[in-house]
Amino acid sequence: MKFIKITLVLALACIVLGLGTIFGFYYYLKPQLPDVATLKNVELQTPMQVYTHDGKLLAQFGEKRRIPLKLDEMPQELIDAVIATEDSRFYEHFGFDPIGITRAAVAVISTGSASQGASTITQQLARNFFLSNEKKIMRKIKEIFIAVHIEQLLTKQEILELYLNKIYLGHRSYGVGAAAQVYFGKELKDLSLGELAVIAGLPKAPSTMNPIYSIDRATTRRNVVLGRMLTEKKITQVEFDEARAEDLTGEAHGAEIQVRAPYVAEIARAWMVKKFGEEEAYTSGMRIYTTVDSKLQNAANIAAVNNLISYDERHGYRGEEKVVWEPSATAMDQDELQKYLRSQPSYGAMRPAVVTKVEGKTAQVYVKSYGYQTIEWDGMSWARRFKTDERQGPAPKRTSDIIEVGQQIWVRPTDIARTLTPAPTTEAEEEAVEEQQPIVWRLSQIPNANTAMVSIEPTSGRVTSLVGGFNFVHNKFNRATQSLRQVGSSIKPFIYSAAIDDGMTLATLINDAPINQWDESAGTAWRPKNSPPTYLGPTRLRIGLAQSKNVMAVRVLRSVGLDDTRDYLTRFGFAKKNTPRSETIALGAGSLTPVQMAQGYSVFANGGYYVEPFYIERVENPYGEVRFEANPTVICKKNCNNELVTDVSEYAENKDIELTELTNEEGEKVESVDDTPRYAPRVITSQTAFLVREMMYSNVWGGGNWSKGTGWNGTGFRAQALKRRDIGGKTGTTNSSKDAWYSGYGPNVVAVTWVGFDSHDRNLGRTEKNSNLGKSQISGGEAGARTAQPAWVDFMKVALEDTPVQRKRVPRKIIQARIDRSSGLLTQKADETSRFEYFLQGTAPTEYEPDNSSNSLYGDDIFSSGASDDEDSEESGSLF
Repeated sequence: MKFIKITLVLALACIVLGLGTIFGFYYYLKPQLPDVATLKNVELQTPMQVYTHDGKLLAQFGEKRRIPLKLDEMPQELIDAVIATEDSRFYEHFGFDPIGITRAAVAVISTGSASQGASTITQQLARNFFLSNEKKIMRKIKEIFIAVHIEQLLTKQEILELYLNKIYLGHRSYGVGAAAQVYFGKELKDLSLGELAVIAGLPKAPSTMNPIYSIDRATTRRNVVLGRMLTEKKITQVEFDEARAEDLTGEAHGAEIQVRAPYVAEIARAWMVKKFGEEEAYTSGMRIYTTVDSKLQNAANIAAVNNLISYDERHGYRGEEKVVWEPSATAMDQDELQKYLRSQPSYGAMRPAVVTKVEGKTAQVYVKSYGYQTIEWDGMSWARRFKTDERQGPAPKRTSDIIEVGQQIWVRPTDIARTLTPAPTTEAEEEAVEEQQPIVWRLSQIPNANTAMVSIEPTSGRVTSLVGGFNFVHNKFNRATQSLRQVGSSIKPFIYSAAIDDGMTLATLINDAPINQWDESAGTAWRPKNSPPTYLGPTRLRIGLAQSKNVMAVRVLRSVGLDDTRDYLTRFGFAKKNTPRSETIALGAGSLTPVQMAQGYSVFANGGYYVEPFYIERVENPYGEVRFEANPTVICKKNCNNELVTDVSEYAENKDIELTELTNEEGEKVESVDDTPRYAPRVITSQTAFLVREMMYSNVWGGGNWSKGTGWNGTGFRAQALKRRDIGGKTGTTNSSKDAWYSGYGPNVVAVTWVGFDSHDRNLGRTEKNSNLGKSQISGGEAGARTAQPAWVDFMKVALEDTPVQRKRVPRKIIQARIDRSSGLLTQKADETSRFEYFLQGTAPTEYEPDNSSNSLYGDDIFSSGASDDEDSEESGSLF
């Protein structure tokens, strides 16, 4: 009895001492413990996401990948797996598990190593939110105290939800939602039991037990998790066996990007950082909705890149990317090829491949992510040797003339739809690809030249698509917004617009004859030439723009005046510093970006208004609350002040309106926004805009009567393939063909495309016909119509496919008169020598063409039929 009493006293003393020690530690550490009440309103760091106007994901930015989920959105199998593996007594303990701690201590004493963990899920949550991972006893004690506080504050369900969304799971993934995307490229709800077990096993060692780092270690850990689930009776033996038999793959997956617009995404990212700061931009889960339309962006991607590749291929094949093994060396086997190509980049649809067999007119290649594939002769017969930008070698006769075994080359699918589909990254995806219709592969190469394309909604300024180059991964420079390039003849509609406002008409005769002007300062003569160098003599203004007559543009400029013309160009948002004080601006010596060009052409398309391009529509926080909303300029529809604005500098950038935080009488926060419309300034009259559109319409459709031998084409005649009479545009080619442009409009869309070399010392060159190819191939000197316009046409096919052909809207005070095609004077004839022409009231010719009219007008003067000071800008809405 005495021994029992002593034992009880000692036990009681130990308990008192232990409790005293615990309370002592608690009161000692209490000032250092964090306020766990913050968990009630915790905001998990989530990445910024960028979307199209119609809600398709463009990009995701942020150091931490996280997809927050509610507990009821998580599969029960995952919850069971986590609890069985990490904390089987989770629903029984009150923050820490004495039994678990005792079991872990016994394991340490018996084995000499920490083979079992003692931290509960609640303790891990405490450590993740409030503590570091340092292995010190004081940190562990703090962890227990915090865990107890958390259990008092939150329910078990709330603790589990926070834990599963917060915990780090390797490869920058935080939370189980992000881990599902990173390791398997799926949503959590779509994972198999074996895949869920992989994720449940990651908290033990996320950096080394994930399938990307080691498939073997991930598989072993998965099987441990499945074993715990079986022991806890959460799965059956059959489910255990099936999940254990699943194969794992070790590929990393990014966010599921739905539309490829990386240049737009980068604009949004930079804008967000500037407006909200890096911390909030990258971690607060903001959703940025851009102005981009997913359908138009996909169309621009295909049109611009395929057109650039076509240009590059017709200039010849520059050879292999590198030699992987010499013909005399031992070839790589499949595993070696797969490993080698995994380290090589892909650029959009362009995939790296290695030639494994050459035979006759076919080649076998091993394509990254697609395995062994065949290239038929039709896919490489284009590949005559590149010599210079001006010259190509003879057409090849067999595959061995082009490639050899052991070479790394580039290939791409000929199916346009596949150019927008990411390459498979898992075995399951590769099997799915094999079940589809076989891919027809084509030999290709990374283009040396580059491209840009932009489309704008002219009535709002909304940028609906933008391509800044061949490939963002290859080169991040955005040529659509950052590259100032000489615009060539694309500037002429603006020069002719100044002339219309100065009193000329579409029937005004301008002398299309060579100019030879001595430049005393340069000590040489300036001799601008037409391209091609043909001259028509006195020619109507409509034809001069449609056929891009250079000498006529110079004479038009001289009539208006150089300084007045430069001032006039600023109405379209063109800075004077980018338009040199020289008559060469009539030929396109000024430098603008593709976006600026689209902005300028929008003025003609929308009836005369300067509308600012913008890219960001709104920004929402993760809960759908609007943090920012654009307030773009809009076109006034009624009760408008139609005074012309000739200085648009105050409209140089979009003045977005941010939601302002206010408080009401109860002290609650409310949001308000100034929704007062900002009206776009009118910079030219609707009549001038209409008449310039008429000239650009003729650039596509030409004029005259072909059956009577008087028919003629404009330089943009290739757009006739669209079979629409509501489109127009203008080609642009600079000296020596360094830059090629096409800019044009359709119903509520303006699109601009550019092709050129980033280096100004290279010309786009010329090509000869390839005897291996058919009649439809492009050859000759590169220019706006051949080099840039095909992309514009392909884009417009998609952009306008659901838009009915629009009837022409004629503004008030525009009249028609029948004129003689040669003299521009009135005529009573109704044959092929005449046509109806549009005039502003008061500017139509008053004289009639005499029956015996001569062609003695060939002089160096401007011939004008008069002008009117009436600047009424209201549109009647009348149709014809």
